[in-house]
Parts: sequence; C-alpha cells; structure tokens
Amino acid sequence: MKSIPVVVRAAITLVTWLAGGYILHKYEYLIAFSDIDNIVGMLPLAMVFVGAAGITALLWMKHTKQLIPVSTAMAVLVVTAVALFPTAIRGNWWINPTTSNQAQATPDLTEYAPFSQGSKTAKLNGESHLQLTDQLPLLDGATALYPVYAAFAETVYDQGAFAPDVVRCTNTLGAYEAIISGARDIIFVATGSQQQIAAAQAAGADLRFTPIGREAFVFLVGKENPVENITNQQLRNIYSGKTAYWDTLGWREGGKIIAFQRPEGSGSQTGLQAFLAGLPIQVPQPLPDASLIGTNSLMQQVSVRWQGVQPAIGYSYRYYATTMYANPDVKLLKVDQIEPSIANIQNQSYPFTGDFYAVTNGEPTGNTKLLIDWILSPQGQSLIEQTGYVPLQ
Repeated sequence: MKSIPVVVRAAITLVTWLAGGYILHKYEYLIAFSDIDNIVGMLPLAMVFVGAAGITALLWMKHTKQLIPVSTAMAVLVVTAVALFPTAIRGNWWINPTTSNQAQATPDLTEYAPFSQGSKTAKLNGESHLQLTDQLPLLDGATALYPVYAAFAETVYDQGAFAPDVVRCTNTLGAYEAIISGARDIIFVATGSQQQIAAAQAAGADLRFTPIGREAFVFLVGKENPVENITNQQLRNIYSGKTAYWDTLGWREGGKIIAFQRPEGSGSQTGLQAFLAGLPIQVPQPLPDASLIGTNSLMQQVSVRWQGVQPAIGYSYRYYATTMYANPDVKLLKVDQIEPSIANIQNQSYPFTGDFYAVTNGEPTGNTKLLIDWILSPQGQSLIEQTGYVPLQ
C-alpha cells in the first residue's frame, strides 16, 4: 500500500512533463529551439520548464515544518509561471512602447474612382455583356481591392444612374461592418478575421463568400537587405518572437529585426493570422527610435534605415505592394525558394496563395446576383486580370 502514493506522484510527474512537452511542441519551441536568439523569445520555454520542475519538486520533497518557506516559494513560482505564460508567449511585457501599430497611410484612391477623368481603372476590350441602369448594388471593400471593384462599377453601371457613394472604400474593417449592418450590398475582401466572423454571427448576419480571384500574401524587406529567400519556419519564428536578429538568418550585419505589423482587423493582418495558423503573434515590439514610425505606411516603413542597414520586415498583398502603393526601395522575398509570381499564384505553388471574395449578407439576389455572376464570367475574370490580380482560371 505504501507504494500507491509513489505511483500516483510518478504518474502526476509524467503527465506534468508530457503536458509541458505538448505545449512546447504546439507552439513550435521544440522544432525552433536552435533559432531562439533572444530573452523574450526564450521566456515561454523557461516558464514551462520552471512550472514542470516546480510541480515535480513539490510532489517529491518532504513537506516538513522547516521546509514550509521553501515549498511556499516554489508554489508561488509555479503559479507565477503559469499565470504569466499567456503574456510571455505574446511578448507583451511593454508599457506604452513606441511601436508602428497605428493607423496607416493609404494610397490616393481617387486615381481609381469610377467615371473620373483619367481614371486608372482597367477597361474591357468591347462592350460589357451586363449593364445595370437602376438599383445599383452598393459596393465597399479592402483598400487593395478598390481598383478591382471600381473597374467593375465603371464597366457595368450606367453612368447616369451612378452616384459617388455607390462605390466607396472604407478598408477591410469598415467594409465588414457595413455588410454586417446591411449598409452595403457587396464587399470585396479577403477572408474575415475571427473577430469579424464572430461579430457577424452575433448580429445574425449570414455572410456568403464567393471566390472571384487569387492573390499572394507576400513578405517585404529593404532592397539592400541581402536576404533573398526565407523559409516558412523562419517567418513563423520571427512573428512568434523566437527569432529577433538577422544574424540567425545568415545576415550578420543586419542587427535586430524590426518586424512591422498592421492594425488588428486590417486585411493584411488577417492574412498574417491565417499564415501563422493559430500560433500566437508577438505583439509589436518597441522600436529603437520614434522616428522609425515615419509616415505610418508599412510599405514605406519597411525600407527604413537604422544604424546603416535596412533591418525591417513587413507583409502585404502582391498587387498592393508592387502596383498600387509600390515602394521602389523594397523587394519581395521568395518563400521556400518560390517567388510570388503571377504564374506561381495561378498554379498555387507559392505557399501563401489565397482567394479574395465578393461577400454578401445572405444569398445574393436581383442585381447583386447579376453582378457577381458577371464577375465570374470570362469578362469579369478578364477585368480582374487586366487590373493586375490573378483570375480563378
């Protein structure tokens, strides 16, 4: 009978260490161990070890009166490690840091406004097979997709019936709010964030996602950065806080990585969340100097110089980064040796290729359905291609 407590303690010890190992595996600390190059990135691993070791010690130590202070201190250490683990895994240790996670500058969208003089919207070769003269569907969407749906409106809508508010661009966050509230008939966006989907469900909205084209989620660095290719795992390590220095990626002179992020709810931030697939994203870390915030445009921030190098990395969608709001001092990285070319997006060999959507609240009907059906037709797909995006086929 005396062996029963020993067996129980041994079982609890085993379960404790297995649970710790599972947590480290789930959050990729085991496979990325050799690439953890900073204290903030090491803390979650240390807390799991402290928690497991502390529980083990409490199970096996003699609980005499003399050891009460030791066991109490150890229990406090275990509770503290467990309580702070969620903070540690997101690197959320900073009070009022200088970061770039603020409202971002955007390109001049008036250049793509429907029916405006000199508009850059793509044009069909010939007459549209669909013409809408009344009850024009109200459109909204992501900033990066505005040239696409502006071209749809200019091609299909009757100019005499058109009013400027029929097509607007309030960005991804505003567009989702508009379709949920019923203020817009169609929005053009990437897939929604968990918060946006939850908000739709809470409001009783029935969001229907119709794929209309493809795009690549791309990672950007300054042109002087010698890194040309990055692996999927290296990107995951950077944005989960495990890797903080370019030296770990082979660029000894690069210094600390400045990993810019977009605001929560933006299309590209949702893209980053989808890319990390449940891995917690480290909160934006303090910048070494407030001047690095610059224009609050990630496309401009990525080419920033600090101590003689361009140490920043960021992300966007290919069309936005290369055409709509291009920065000539920025380059797109290959991922696992595959570049985000149109051909690689079309055949989906580039790893971060995804659809973008026409989203409605409920099954589309009337002119809304006619417009979406036309977008999926050869003419609509041709207009997507002429704009610079990749059609479905």
